[in-house]
Amino acid sequence: QVQLVESGGGLVQPGGSLRLSCAASGFTFSSYHMSWYRQAPGKERELVAGITATGNTNYADSMAGRFIISRDNSKNTVYLPMNSLHPEDTAVYFCKAVGWRIIWGQGTQVTVSS
Repeated sequence: QVQLVESGGGLVQPGGSLRLSCAASGFTFSSYHMSWYRQAPGKERELVAGITATGNTNYADSMAGRFIISRDNSKNTVYLPMNSLHPEDTAVYFCKAVGWRIIWGQGTQVTVSS
């Protein structure tokens, strides 16, 4: 079954950290471009970070330096450690795989609040 399953979301205080994971199955993970998106209530889905099959990364300006995307092809998993979280980072975070098809995960909620 082709799927992406995100985990690691939750409630965290401002300034805190979380690490999101996205486990892939049913397709050749190592050949796919992977990325994280997020969608806050009432807003459009936006790119957070991406990583190519060869490991090159890119980030949205507001996340650069706070979030780090990485992948472990031996575990078919992409990670997103997030540091110095702000209330504005509150959103549902989605994992996306792009190859000969596009695959989305179901999302994981991140809430930054005191």
